[in-house]
Amino acid sequence: MTTPVEVRLAATVMLVRDGEQGLETFMLKRNPKSEFVPGQFVFPGGAVDVKDQLTHEVETVSSGMDDVQASSRLSIENGGLAYWVAAIRECFEEAGALLARIDGEDLALTDPEVHQRFQEHRDAVYAGHLTMVDLCRAEGLSMNFHDLRYVSHWITPIGPPRRFDTRFFVARSPRGQRPAHDGGETVESCWIAPKEAVNLHQAGKFEMILPTIANLEPLLELDSVDEVMHWADGLSDIPEILPALVTAEDGSPSVLMPGEVGYEEALSQPPPHGSTQ
Repeated sequence: MTTPVEVRLAATVMLVRDGEQGLETFMLKRNPKSEFVPGQFVFPGGAVDVKDQLTHEVETVSSGMDDVQASSRLSIENGGLAYWVAAIRECFEEAGALLARIDGEDLALTDPEVHQRFQEHRDAVYAGHLTMVDLCRAEGLSMNFHDLRYVSHWITPIGPPRRFDTRFFVARSPRGQRPAHDGGETVESCWIAPKEAVNLHQAGKFEMILPTIANLEPLLELDSVDEVMHWADGLSDIPEILPALVTAEDGSPSVLMPGEVGYEEALSQPPPHGSTQ
């Protein structure tokens, strides 16, 4: 009998900015040697950590959200604030962008000495030596939940050896910071227009997995960060999306989305043998 794969809670952030040619989003290329989606372009994100779930401590260093509000937004009873914390932590770890405020203003890292100090903080958070709560207390910061918008909910289909229950967020990139890949889990980074990312993907030059592509699609017709935030603020009753893996006629695995013909049947069948995507 096959042992069920643990479904881990996770959070992902689409950082957006107004570029010279219009809306851009920050994307990272995962290390080709990684076990999980190697070589794919993704948004900053990762699993929710136990320390992200220390609700009472988090609320002492937060701006714009408490656990009751966060949980209501996610349509869960409690513990929702951990997703917001994970989103900010992962964005800091993977992209070096910290969604935080100091003295009521967005944190800026333009001063070289401050930037270096926060790079050391970034390394310490990644290594597990420093929590986001301790970082905020040490630097007099509050985590900026106010500007973090929840936009979608995806669950990895049954079959892959790693599965995630992921909440996707969108956030305005802090103006006084320059996101960059970490050189370990991620090896490249770029600011790219959503349309360009999709076009390059279709041309086979920019590899992305289905949830990444699907979360870019609503941005294709939006021209600015303000439009993105207005769109995100209008979302309600965000559905849970659980794709189903099936075997195509040629023997290759394919994906069915909720509502497509054969989807319900596919969910009740064993996943394609050896599926990993």
